[in-house]
Amino acid sequence: MASAAPVSVTAETQPGKSPPLLARGRLLLFIALISCFTAWGIAQDLTTPMVAGFQRIFDMSTFQASLVQLAYFGAYFLLALPAAFLNQRFGYKTGILTGLLLAAAGAFAFYPASKIMTYEAFLLALFAIAAGCSILETSANPYVLSLGPEQTATRRLNFAQAFNPVGTNIGVLLASTLILPKLSDPVDIATLSPAQLQTIRAGELGAVMGPYLGLAFLLIFIAIAIASQKAPPIVEEFPDAGPHAGGTAGLFRVLWHTKRYRYGVIAQFFNVAAQVCAWTFLIQYVQQALGGSLEKGGFYLQLSLLVFLGSRFLMTWVIGRVRATTVLAILAFLAVGLCVFAMVSPNLAGVIAVVALSFCLSLMFPTIYGVALKGLGPATKFGAAGLVMAIVGGAILPLVQGALVDATSAAISFIVPAVCFAVVGLYALYDLRAGSGTPAGSPA
Repeated sequence: MASAAPVSVTAETQPGKSPPLLARGRLLLFIALISCFTAWGIAQDLTTPMVAGFQRIFDMSTFQASLVQLAYFGAYFLLALPAAFLNQRFGYKTGILTGLLLAAAGAFAFYPASKIMTYEAFLLALFAIAAGCSILETSANPYVLSLGPEQTATRRLNFAQAFNPVGTNIGVLLASTLILPKLSDPVDIATLSPAQLQTIRAGELGAVMGPYLGLAFLLIFIAIAIASQKAPPIVEEFPDAGPHAGGTAGLFRVLWHTKRYRYGVIAQFFNVAAQVCAWTFLIQYVQQALGGSLEKGGFYLQLSLLVFLGSRFLMTWVIGRVRATTVLAILAFLAVGLCVFAMVSPNLAGVIAVVALSFCLSLMFPTIYGVALKGLGPATKFGAAGLVMAIVGGAILPLVQGALVDATSAAISFIVPAVCFAVVGLYALYDLRAGSGTPAGSPA
């Protein structure tokens, strides 16, 4: 596990005392990093409602519109490993700044995309934003883990990640108030002339563009704030470095031979898939269960993310008292039950069940992340890349659910996140069975 260096021993860190959440002198840097978590939350969930939005603008099937998520989360998969090499060579701060600036460039690209007026141009801009966020997330998550004692690493990441849904709520609020209402007017495309259709689409794409330009300026502001902070050196050591020699190849061997890490990557793949599926198709589920417009669906999505936000802070407190993977197992299997209920009850109660999935999701990402990276030492940078690459689950399985929506119904499609949550629950049970404190590279 990465550890901050140097970390002085105080009365707080001596035996018999609870270890502090942060090492001494790390508070300002921690606050600056929290702003990164908020920023990529805005980027991700400003994008989530765009599946329904682009389906409306370009008159596509749900499956075709789901390519939004493929472009976004596919970039996470492709850029995570290069980000790890960047962090290995130049450090976490350089990786964070590179990610912020690349994401800002992608957000600015929404302006020319709105003038080109093609779906592919928007996908390219989204890909650039996600590429930047991939580098940012690969750098920021392990950096947060390294800013204090190992005993509080998972709590520290849960706390930092609690500010991510602040960003997601801002993103969905922007989409719900500035974008989706402008896409809700029913129009019979078949009755419009090409010129009229072009005018309507230009106005709708202009509505999409505005919030992304605001995001670009925010990302640049955060980059300036991070650049002004002096980053302390981070020392990453194995308790016994001998067996892990061999350069980069040796680090990859460590990752491969650590079952807790390998299974953690699989669990993270399905966790992110469950999250993206639940939030992306909530709007379609509401439209099936309750009827109404995109704006009405956006309201329930916003409510879902508020539940997620409150639950993140609640779970940070809970895992200070109950083992994190115990809570993870309970929430994962509860989520399976909620998905099954939503499938058989496409009504208001089903909508409440889908919204309640955010309560279960709140703990999952940072807990899986922290547990999987435990004890990896110098392999942490590449381990973090693997966990970020696992975010590609958010690109693949929404396509499956989108195809199910087209073939059956939004309610039946929730079998996809149900399976995903079951896999997360199995990982939690594995960690509970394996016990804690297993050294990196062991077959636990």
